[in-house]
Amino acid sequence: MAPLDVKPNELEPYWVPFTPNRAFKKRPRIFAGAKGMHYIKPDGTKVIDATSGLFCVNAGHCREPIVKAIQDMAGKLDYAPAFQYGHPKVFELASRLALLAPGDLDYAFFSNSGSEAVDTALKIALAYHKARGEGGRTRLIGRERGYHGIGFGGISVGGMVANRKQFGNMLSGVDHLQTTYDRAKQAFTRGEPEWGAHLADELTRLINLHDASTIAAVIVEPVAGSTGILPPPKGYLKKLREITTQHGILLIFDEVITGFGRLGTCFAAERYDVTPDMITFAKGITNAAVPMAGVMASKRIYDAFMTGPEHVVELFHGYTYSGHPLAAVAGLASLDIYKDEGLFERSAKLEPVFADAMMSLKGAPNVEDIRTVGLLSGIDLAPIPGKPGLRGFQATERMYHDFNIYVRVAMDTLVVAPPLVATERDIAEIRDVIGEVVTAVA
Repeated sequence: MAPLDVKPNELEPYWVPFTPNRAFKKRPRIFAGAKGMHYIKPDGTKVIDATSGLFCVNAGHCREPIVKAIQDMAGKLDYAPAFQYGHPKVFELASRLALLAPGDLDYAFFSNSGSEAVDTALKIALAYHKARGEGGRTRLIGRERGYHGIGFGGISVGGMVANRKQFGNMLSGVDHLQTTYDRAKQAFTRGEPEWGAHLADELTRLINLHDASTIAAVIVEPVAGSTGILPPPKGYLKKLREITTQHGILLIFDEVITGFGRLGTCFAAERYDVTPDMITFAKGITNAAVPMAGVMASKRIYDAFMTGPEHVVELFHGYTYSGHPLAAVAGLASLDIYKDEGLFERSAKLEPVFADAMMSLKGAPNVEDIRTVGLLSGIDLAPIPGKPGLRGFQATERMYHDFNIYVRVAMDTLVVAPPLVATERDIAEIRDVIGEVVTAVA
């Protein structure tokens, strides 16, 4: 072991996630600071953040109320045991979330990432049916092109090939709905497509195949995010709710991306007037200042576990850092900012401005499709023949090194999701620079 004061190799030892490490370490892209709408490079250059980090910095970077709340709590209570004990702020945050969540989703179970939240929701679903004497309900249904994190449960119900093919058989007893996206029928759609609600009927086919008595839950993102922003067809989510209710199947909305104002409401469930049985959340809950995530569960689900001797643990699940004190106060401060600054309403008002800006890129070199919903947009670029993902990689390189903009890239799709504090001028700048980038990689 080397002495602690030996200067390490500063790049090589870090295995960077979801990143081509060899290429990255030859020409790294580093952020050393952030404020408001911008990241800051080590040399002080500002980089406009067009994807809110990873869809998570909804209120802009380094907001003072959040920073102060974290600093104060770090000096007061650095950690409290998550099992068998609690601390005041986590109960306060759960109560605030219960008021914000739709319907009777009144109970918060905290985790640390969206991936953990998804696995938590899936475990709750399985245990819920067992607690009700329906232990045969073990099958889980996801959707093609869905992303539900990188735990074994999440990649099993997820439908993105690259996240699945390296890891063997995954969970058994999983099936998938058809993706809702069809470019031939939905290209350049603003908001929810007119075509595609009938695709929810695929769930009936799966129920007829497997029998409802074997199916525990259906999990979908209201808007498929990481795959390139795929809004749900009009009426699709309501159909899923009707079918799941009819057959006693739980419906889980993965709102890790759509939660906390991204679609103009606190949760996408409100926008679509559909109340699921559980909602997973993360990202915007703390404005990304401290990792936190969780599941909002219905009273019906919670009550199903509250049986038997009171001294016995009802759900054998949890994490060391569930409801961490620093995360809890960051969450409370973030909710205060969302409320005091009216950021959910601001997001709704900006939606048509943002849609106009993104759709104005139609006709730019290699742009094959553009989709917008809320403050989310996916811009598909034609792949370089025989080299899928290369054009997107080139765009990533050029954006950082030459154009001083950050946009998340998924293969050859640019994923745009500006902070809710963006101005119309910010949106216009993002559009203009993306236009320059698209031309540069043509």
